[in-house]
Amino acid sequence: MAQTNGMKLRIGVVGCGNISLAYMRNAPLFCGVEITACADLNADAAKRRAAEFNLRAADVDSLIDDRNIDLILNLTIPAAHFDVSMRALSTGKHVFTEKPLGVTAAEGRSLVDAAAAKGLMLGSAPDTFLGAAGRHARRQMEAGAIGKPVTGTAFMMGRGMEHWHPDPSFYYQAGAGPLMDMGPYYLTMMVNLMGPIRRVQAVATSGQEERLITAEGPKQGTTFKVGTPTSVQSLLEFDCGATVTFGTSWDVFRHSNHPIELHGTEGSLRLPDPDNFGGSVALSGRGAPWQETDTSGELFGAVNWPIAAPDRANYRMLGLADLARAIIEGRKPRASGDLALHVLEVMEAILRAGETGLAQTISGTVAQPRELREDEARSLLA
Repeated sequence: MAQTNGMKLRIGVVGCGNISLAYMRNAPLFCGVEITACADLNADAAKRRAAEFNLRAADVDSLIDDRNIDLILNLTIPAAHFDVSMRALSTGKHVFTEKPLGVTAAEGRSLVDAAAAKGLMLGSAPDTFLGAAGRHARRQMEAGAIGKPVTGTAFMMGRGMEHWHPDPSFYYQAGAGPLMDMGPYYLTMMVNLMGPIRRVQAVATSGQEERLITAEGPKQGTTFKVGTPTSVQSLLEFDCGATVTFGTSWDVFRHSNHPIELHGTEGSLRLPDPDNFGGSVALSGRGAPWQETDTSGELFGAVNWPIAAPDRANYRMLGLADLARAIIEGRKPRASGDLALHVLEVMEAILRAGETGLAQTISGTVAQPRELREDEARSLLA
């Protein structure tokens, strides 16, 4: 089904868990998109969201088959991403999915190929790189503020999930872990700023063989086995020649590393948490003191989340609004399936490098997403 100019892309949400709240709250901010229905394996969850946002509740099968739906927004658990997305594509619907695209690069490649064969749009989170901080950083890079990128660091480190999540063991099994769970935000941001990654090296370890659940709930005080590395240190080699040290860990209580720092022939750029749409971006030209820019005054940078006591910017749906515009303009969406596949291939290669001790060449590549300029970002507003 193709959307035509002047019409809204009719969206059906599959998966009504926590993340659906952000998408449903943000949808009215954007033109060209409208969430009309929702479904979940838990019928009560779908009914609750439907009542909350004035949507039509449906079961999963009938929603995917519904001729009045143009796009399926796939917010299911990662293990179900491939099946739901492939079913939606097979019925002629566009798809936007939460990350990861699939739990393996092979799944991701199948989805990209299926969408291309059917002439359908495939988009994927994260779209955080399109937020105020990501756009500001991209403008600096495009203007040559740091010159030719040479090296950098990226760190996603914390103590894990068992101190707050009542049943966290799934985070520590194959297909999850700190790299697969949080890596997409960091890797997508860096590919947006510097282009694709061609080679990786890595060392992967686990700080503990078992984890103790301290969060309140029925499993408090019990332990579970760790089934995937919880500290992964990698070296990324980009097509542009830059090399970045990328560390992900759930074995860290406290640290002082910035999320992303990029260093080039003319200066250095420091970015905030790429799991966020806003934050402060800092630039140092040729060793001068850091000049900080708070992006909270820029479009899609204002603090708006969580609803009760906002302390960060969350504009999920931005990538989907760009996808709706891409249908009209006959171009690739910025938060594309191709981009998500490249990131998935990179993460798989990092884990393989950690297992084998051998550098891994990334088989596929991707075009750097088109810069989202300010006038275009503003035109996505309702």
